[in-house]
Amino acid sequence: MRKLTYYVATSIDGFIADPAGGYDFFPIKPDVMGAMNAERPETVPTQFRAAVGIADAPNRCYDTILMGRHSYTPALDAGITSPYAHLRQYVFSRTLTNDDPAVELVAGDALATVRKLKEEQAGLGIWLCGGGQLASQLLPEIDELVIKQHPVLLGRGIPLFAEATDPKTFALGTVRPFESGSVVLTYTRAL
Repeated sequence: MRKLTYYVATSIDGFIADPAGGYDFFPIKPDVMGAMNAERPETVPTQFRAAVGIADAPNRCYDTILMGRHSYTPALDAGITSPYAHLRQYVFSRTLTNDDPAVELVAGDALATVRKLKEEQAGLGIWLCGGGQLASQLLPEIDELVIKQHPVLLGRGIPLFAEATDPKTFALGTVRPFESGSVVLTYTRAL
């Protein structure tokens, strides 16, 4: 069975975006970006891969990306309909339309769609890029959390999980501090 990983940046107080959905306040520090680009090159949007020296890097962890509407909209606003052309792209939205055949829009049951993807025998992992509402819906299927926690306090915004959920236990795998003050935390679902 394929693994679903919620790989996302957060503030110290657990927000993935400000109240308006912006996330440009997260620092782009060379130590964190260098390490993450080397370990997970497929998480860099296709349009920026050449600029960071990974244009031809193979996918190492994921071959599929899941995005909520708010995670996908910034690409659309920039005129990019296929931001991760090197991955299978699924966007969960009941309101968007898209003519790009490289992006599959899912208006139906997100959980059922992800369960079907996880049952596929071949392939790498599945990356849940965001956002908080979609993460709440998919929590029963999230196998791993990889949280890039940046030394920023927001006080309010869009939380890691947007809706209250039943408590779920995850086991701490690794804690990787960086000189810039960011920490990458890895958790796996506890059985």
